[in-house]
Amino acid sequence: MSISKEVKRVTTHVLQAMKDSGEKISMLTAYDYSMARILDSAGIDVLLVGDSASNVMAGHETTLPITLDQMIYHASSVIRGVQRALVVVDLPFGSYQGNSKEALTASIRIMKESGAHGVKLEGGSEVKESVSRILSAGIPVMGHLGLTPQSIYKFGTYVVRATSIEEADKLLEDARMLEELGCFSIVLEKIPSSLARKVAKEVKIPIIGIGAGPDVDGQVLVVHDMLGINKEFKPRFLRRYMNLFDEISEAVGRYIEDIKTGDFPSKEESYDPPIKG
Repeated sequence: MSISKEVKRVTTHVLQAMKDSGEKISMLTAYDYSMARILDSAGIDVLLVGDSASNVMAGHETTLPITLDQMIYHASSVIRGVQRALVVVDLPFGSYQGNSKEALTASIRIMKESGAHGVKLEGGSEVKESVSRILSAGIPVMGHLGLTPQSIYKFGTYVVRATSIEEADKLLEDARMLEELGCFSIVLEKIPSSLARKVAKEVKIPIIGIGAGPDVDGQVLVVHDMLGINKEFKPRFLRRYMNLFDEISEAVGRYIEDIKTGDFPSKEESYDPPIKG
């Protein structure tokens, strides 16, 4: 029997045991109670309350506009729908870059006000002080290297990262640093699969990939992308398991038609008790 089915609650210790035993880790994003409940009951290992909520829930072009209060709201909603999965929350842009005290304050708010199990933040050596300060408070931290969406205006593009020797060497050095600091896991986004394989082999903590190839310890996707609620986003790494945009549109169309024709509600769907008196 696999580790994930033997435990009632997934913890950072369980994730490490999964890597050590060769069991792959499953991870998806979640932003609300209803979806979190479905994903958790399906057996997902990790739920990420991603700052991608800025895109898929609020309609922003980037992840930058979402606030700490909004992230706490989404995280609180997810936690109420979860019984088993480990829930990790993104620290939003501006809450940890350049000020480790603010990073700790934001992390404490997330943990206390939402009940989440850990936080995630983007970057390597440039956020070392923030990572250290958060960890010093006993808060589990997941790192994020490679394509870092919060830095979109710095790089100006969402192309594959770490394709040069210098950038690849820095990414590997940053991964080792995050492990040494005490991070429990690292997400690698949109980097060459050969580099991701090397990181997963050389770093002892679990490595979760998104567009990082198959030779890492687990995979994560945005749930709206995986279920086909979004139709426009079509990166190479995305596998769509459903086409909910069209399926929901068709269902709503039938609902509208049934109302227009008077077919809904039917007699069986109506209340008509005998009148008393």
